[in-house]
Amino acid sequence: MAPDLPDSLERLSHSDLIGAVRDLVGEFTRLRAEHEKVLETLAKLRIEHQAVKDELARYKKLPPRPPQKPSGMEKATDLPDVAAGGTKGERSTRRRGSNLEKLKIDRTVVVKADAPAGSRFKGFEDIVVQDVAFHPLVTRYRRERWLTPDGQTVIAPLDPGVVGGYGPHLHRLILMLHFQGQMTCERILALLNGAGVVISKRQVVRLLVAKLETFRAEDEEVLTAGLSSSRFVTVDDTGARHQGKPGFTTHIGSDRFAVFRTGPSKSRLAFLRNLLGGAARYVINKAALVYMRDNNLPQAALDKLASCATRIFPSDQDWMQRLSELGLTELTITPDPVRVASEGALWGALQEEGRLGELVIVSDGAGLPGLDPGIRVGVHAQCWIHAERLVHKLIPANQIQHKAVEVARRMIWWFYGKLKEYKLAPSPERAEILRAQFKRIFDRAKTGYAALDSLLRRLLRLEDRLMRVLERPEIPLHTNASENAIRGFVIIRKISGGTVSEKGRQARDAMLGLDKTCKKLKIRFFDYLGARLGIPGLQIPRLATLVREAPS
Repeated sequence: MAPDLPDSLERLSHSDLIGAVRDLVGEFTRLRAEHEKVLETLAKLRIEHQAVKDELARYKKLPPRPPQKPSGMEKATDLPDVAAGGTKGERSTRRRGSNLEKLKIDRTVVVKADAPAGSRFKGFEDIVVQDVAFHPLVTRYRRERWLTPDGQTVIAPLDPGVVGGYGPHLHRLILMLHFQGQMTCERILALLNGAGVVISKRQVVRLLVAKLETFRAEDEEVLTAGLSSSRFVTVDDTGARHQGKPGFTTHIGSDRFAVFRTGPSKSRLAFLRNLLGGAARYVINKAALVYMRDNNLPQAALDKLASCATRIFPSDQDWMQRLSELGLTELTITPDPVRVASEGALWGALQEEGRLGELVIVSDGAGLPGLDPGIRVGVHAQCWIHAERLVHKLIPANQIQHKAVEVARRMIWWFYGKLKEYKLAPSPERAEILRAQFKRIFDRAKTGYAALDSLLRRLLRLEDRLMRVLERPEIPLHTNASENAIRGFVIIRKISGGTVSEKGRQARDAMLGLDKTCKKLKIRFFDYLGARLGIPGLQIPRLATLVREAPS
């Protein structure tokens, strides 16, 4: 409420006049703060209103409004490409080489020219033409049958690539069209039937999951090899649907491998299971007890677990039975002792197997607020792009707040460029300078925008994760690689929807991971499938071996 003032200020004494002015200044400050809150609320309501309009447009089948543009920090801070002979902002002068050397000439045809009499032969002018012959090839196998002296029937075996009356070339084509070409089963069926192949949709679906265990086993080998041989992994997740229920698909990858895992949760417990290859193996060791203590497991429960005679539990049932015997399942406290103990035991199993070593896990830092800390485990680094995106998403309500956000973003962009330069030439001296600059940027006085001040303090508390690159300059500053990789899954999800059967879910995860891994290893996925399906003339080593041998 405004202070009560007399009709005439001349009647006030000097001290009363100063008090009245102070009251008015306080009232003005309060009103200005409320005004800024109203403007901020109005800006948010405008965004919500636009979201509702977009939803109505979707129901009316109108084109959607373009999404919010990215901040552009990564491209804006790119360093000059010295190897290409160009500078920042200029087009490279390096010319692309010919792709003909990648081709294998299958046949050579000499084309005669109708030259008039008296002409002189001047050699040949070559042109390389690529073509594809797509037609069904039907083979009748006449398998010998023999009756042995003891009355048993012996039938000559088929080629290992034949599955249910369809050969390995057709099998490979269907896998390529669905998992790499992102075609639905209906469109694959229409294509094959149009080309003269007699096949049904059910048979197409069966071929998509045929020999699934072979590909799943190699996918698990790739995960184990990738975790043990990579210096870092980037992680990202997206929504997924399986059997009509919502879930999550997590991508784990580096510069040499990629895997996808789909499950009902993206909790830390689920992530630790994924790192273990999906196996439920719990180990109580020193690493597990340290994890439990650091995550606030009650000392009484910690003592009970430390005194267990059995240290290894090979299944969920055995582990939960032991927790029940120790009374942990009956405790109703925060944090949940069952969750913390299970995470610690899984972490102990990871450390016992030596799966991670000195691996750095780079993620966007997202978790389940108030419930679960997400995938922040081990040596963890946080994505700078996602950190800057929080500033980019702020909704300033006045000119002062706009200016404060713009200054903060310019400083972050400048510092991000300095981190890129540091990665090229790391040194302890430059690391100390960057740490001091980080504190000056994020440990600032009030900017005039409370939401920005709160965000800067939050990012300051993440210094260890954001500045991990100073200790490990080989790690990336962002998770763009994982976001780009998981985009392929998102496209398939939009085209085909969710999975229904467990085999379908496993096949999608395994084949997408193997496809991305082949690209990183510069192997044609088409050749890889042919080698694994038994097509003669194609020999490709196990991908896990190539992942381990890939140059750093």
